[in-house]
Amino acid sequence: MCGIAGTIYSSDYQQGIWVNTDDNTIEIISNNYECGVYRRPDFLGTDKIKTSTVLKEQVENMLLKGINFDAVILLQPTNPFRTKDLLSNCIKAFEKSNRSSLASFSSLTKKLGKIENNFLYPVNYQPGDRSQDIKEIMFENGLIYITKVESILNDEIISKDVYPFKFNHDFSNVDIDTEEDFIYAKRISKKYI
Repeated sequence: MCGIAGTIYSSDYQQGIWVNTDDNTIEIISNNYECGVYRRPDFLGTDKIKTSTVLKEQVENMLLKGINFDAVILLQPTNPFRTKDLLSNCIKAFEKSNRSSLASFSSLTKKLGKIENNFLYPVNYQPGDRSQDIKEIMFENGLIYITKVESILNDEIISKDVYPFKFNHDFSNVDIDTEEDFIYAKRISKKYI
């Protein structure tokens, strides 16, 4: 099963929730919640296709049908948990930033480095540094993306001028791609839900 949930965002506050899918079950569930459903073509349903390409195809078709909007808010189903105020805070930050996109990022508090030719090259610390002294490095947590239509039409979700919305929460570490990720997500859901 595969689906992408997104909100079509317009400055005049006409919004709609759309689910982009190639799966019948997801379509039925989406219809039960009165979401718009966009059936993507089969060639866009493979593991090698970028999410930006899937969104671009949908946006182009919606614009051809006269559905106009300013931006898309992408909520990936592999990141199922968000705090209740994350969406509204991100919309406010996006509007204030005057950027082409916004993406959520979280702090990574691990000592990172690369190993090349059997040598360690630290990225955010020097050997011997305490964990508390490592330089902050951020990771893209996948919880929310807001992208202007023009960037999506250029096959981008994250533009060069992306506004990095910092969000440190247990939800930032939930990205379900494996069975182990699902087990972790169940543990987090018991803690908060």
